[in-house]
Amino acid sequence: MDYFNRTGTARSNIYDNKNSETQYMYTDNDVTGKALNGKSLYQVTFAKGKLPPVNAFWSLTLYNEGHIFHPNHLNRYSLGTKNKTLKYNDDGSLTLYAGAKSPGKDKESNWIPAPEDNFSLYLRFYLPKKEVLDGTWIPSRIERLK
Repeated sequence: MDYFNRTGTARSNIYDNKNSETQYMYTDNDVTGKALNGKSLYQVTFAKGKLPPVNAFWSLTLYNEGHIFHPNHLNRYSLGTKNKTLKYNDDGSLTLYAGAKSPGKDKESNWIPAPEDNFSLYLRFYLPKKEVLDGTWIPSRIERLK
């Protein structure tokens, strides 16, 4: 056990899980290096069979500039394994959206509402598989649509 690390982070976190328990990948930027901003709409597409590899569950979670959840009319702050209404594309891939404006009624089940200013996206893995732990799994690109 890493008691020193757990003690040091207890002040700001309830839990400090081991790497084999949780992993987080985050970004403030899209694939071009520009800051994620709610005035634009973004997509993250996972190819068929290429969802985040976990033994428990995963989520794509959105945080505002203060690194807290952004209040929104859907009360939705993340999407992932636990969302049973996600719509997959015809080819079996999964596209998730983030932005202040809806991507369209037909895509809203796959949308995380964002603030109208900068935000961050976190890919959270619970009981990540080996390919996450050893870095061989590469996350999907965050692409600006408009």
